[in-house]
Amino acid sequence: MKYLIGYDIGSSSVKAALVEIETGKPVATVFSPATEMPIASPKQGFAEQDPNMWWNELINASEQLRQQTRFQQDEIAAIGISYQMHGLVCVDQSLMSLRPSIIWCDSRAVDIGNTAMQDLGEQFCLQRFLNAPGNFTASKLKWVKENEPALYEKIYKVMLPGDYIAMKLSGEVSTTVSGLSEGIFWDYSTNGIATSLLKEYGIDEALLSPIVKTFSVQARLSEDAGRLIHIKAGTPIGYRAGDQPNNAYSLNVLEPGEIAATAGTSGVVYGVTDTKPYDLKSRVNTFVHVNHTDEKPRYGVLLCINGTGILNSWLRKNFFDGVSYSAMNQQAEQVPVGAEGVKFYPFGNGSERVLENEDTGARLEDLHFNRHHRGHIARAAQEGIVFAMNYGMEIMRGMNMNLQTIRAGYANMFLSDVFASTFANSTGCNIELFNTDGALGAARAAGVGAGVYAGFAESFKGMEMVKRIEPDKELTKQTLQVYHDWKAGM
Repeated sequence: MKYLIGYDIGSSSVKAALVEIETGKPVATVFSPATEMPIASPKQGFAEQDPNMWWNELINASEQLRQQTRFQQDEIAAIGISYQMHGLVCVDQSLMSLRPSIIWCDSRAVDIGNTAMQDLGEQFCLQRFLNAPGNFTASKLKWVKENEPALYEKIYKVMLPGDYIAMKLSGEVSTTVSGLSEGIFWDYSTNGIATSLLKEYGIDEALLSPIVKTFSVQARLSEDAGRLIHIKAGTPIGYRAGDQPNNAYSLNVLEPGEIAATAGTSGVVYGVTDTKPYDLKSRVNTFVHVNHTDEKPRYGVLLCINGTGILNSWLRKNFFDGVSYSAMNQQAEQVPVGAEGVKFYPFGNGSERVLENEDTGARLEDLHFNRHHRGHIARAAQEGIVFAMNYGMEIMRGMNMNLQTIRAGYANMFLSDVFASTFANSTGCNIELFNTDGALGAARAAGVGAGVYAGFAESFKGMEMVKRIEPDKELTKQTLQVYHDWKAGM
């Protein structure tokens, strides 16, 4: 039997998944650790993780998968990597990390990005980068240069989290065009490195890694790494991509007009286009999609709400005594649409791009002690997350994006009937849920990159729709009224 293995490096856990090549069927998915990985916040707005923690949990997840499936070392045909976007990893010449990674929900570089936008010019940035420099990876590196100059001088290469994992697996340093675009290291007008922004920040282009194709034999598994994860040395690494472009791939969202969503730690709606759209306020962001080529350009427009699953997790720890998410969902289902007036604004996980990089903090409003219980809070939280995503989708519609059918994995918050129905009834979209996730998507994509599959279509055999939710006329009317009241309170 031959398999493909995919790793999804999240900020909560590392997932590993096995796909059987011949049938395309998922064999198993595991995650590590059992409890969520910690995020350090030494100052307000800071969010950091040790990159070595991701690597150690990848090793642990690999062992779990091996114990569960008993795959043999030579049965893995290719490796794929999905990773949390926008993080900054700095390594020295020995390829050792120099500091904790400044991850996606860290807010420290907002002012740096705003200053660059002013200095370079708003139109210049939007036309060249399709985004404000904002709080993305390039701005985080500038923060290190300004605030940790001695450490900055030791940097040999800067990496995104997926680049770091690929380096740990292979011993080789590389990145992708899609990855460079997510860090605002890419200039769309020249189809090359964003030298103008690097010059503005005083950053040497040599700190960036060589570029490999997203779907290709990017590198091969080293002897040392192979021993640690029980996979044969020389196995190709056939793919890597940020978690949201990869989530879109995992749902076969590759062509203009197709839309993907996810609701894990953060919530995302991601639409594919063949044009180069941008939001004048950079509240949603455009990056190079995984299947982009010069001949057939493909870009992904990404709406991200930081405070999504992390809000549900916070409620579970602090209000629900650690009961299962399923039990929380059941309590939310007992409460009518609108949570009898309780409103939750989920913006408590760093600066929100959809709010123009404001860090407003989360808010719970209109709670009455004699009327409301935990179920109201659970429902209000789920509705608030959906409403925040719908608010961003209104911006996407203003960019002439057609949002009618949205595909998502049947996982995380989409497991909740309240969440899924609220999503359909507030957005007016049909929701299609599939038996896939980021790790499975990375495994399938690795099969394309390594030449195991002849093309994209073949890689999706074995993927099935689990559930379809359509808007309900009466519930849509109720939900939209609640949404408008919620939006008025922003």
